[in-house]
Amino acid sequence: MDVRRIQAGPMSKLASEHPQEYPKGTPSLGEQEIAALAREVPDWTVADGKLERSFEFRDFQEAFSFLARVALLAEAESHHPDIASSWNRVTLTFWTHTAEGLTRNDFIMAAKIDSF
Repeated sequence: MDVRRIQAGPMSKLASEHPQEYPKGTPSLGEQEIAALAREVPDWTVADGKLERSFEFRDFQEAFSFLARVALLAEAESHHPDIASSWNRVTLTFWTHTAEGLTRNDFIMAAKIDSF
């Protein structure tokens, strides 16, 4: 598992976009599209049709604070990650359920989180 301390970096153009609704059966992105978008969020890993990143913090309070910000963002943007949390770590996994794989929405959310 790739665990990194969260750091604010330059904001991706993706971070200024908003996820859109994809109806059930929408095709997921192709390999070339995924590769291009993955370059916009280099700290995230693409594997098994999902986009994932782990974050490490000094303590539980920092991890929980980050997790709360992610939850509020996900609710506001109506695109939610799978979340795993332990004492000082948070792992986020995005994929678009209606497309049964990755869509632009997943990369938008990753870029927004990277801009925290």
